[in-house]
Amino acid sequence: MAGSTDGAPDDAPGDGRGDTRFTAALAPLIDAIGGRLIDPAEAGDDDVLLSWEGAVAAAVRLPHLSESLDHILADLARRHGVPLSGLDRSAKQQLVRSLEARGAFAMRHSVETVAEALGVSRFTVYNYLNRST
Repeated sequence: MAGSTDGAPDDAPGDGRGDTRFTAALAPLIDAIGGRLIDPAEAGDDDVLLSWEGAVAAAVRLPHLSESLDHILADLARRHGVPLSGLDRSAKQQLVRSLEARGAFAMRHSVETVAEALGVSRFTVYNYLNRST
């Protein structure tokens, strides 16, 4: 295998190289959910253990729910390339519909958080939500 001198795959569990291909493949997903890759030995009850070829290869620490919405909003701003408050009305409406589809408004104070990020009032966010139904 490329990069391996012992005949084992580059990312074989327990080979001392940290399962680089496995964790590299997971990195975009972990980032998208706002999680953090941690050493499996440090994993707690709320962390998610990831197995690869029969062995625990990594662990993911999930964000607190209150941090998740902030992470999603920051990611959306990065994707749009501008602060969310700089989006036009149509883009803001689309963003609110997308957030609703992802369940973002199930959390307490989420409307206020989204309204602040979009630079609109809570009333406006509720209007966007009512129009999407």
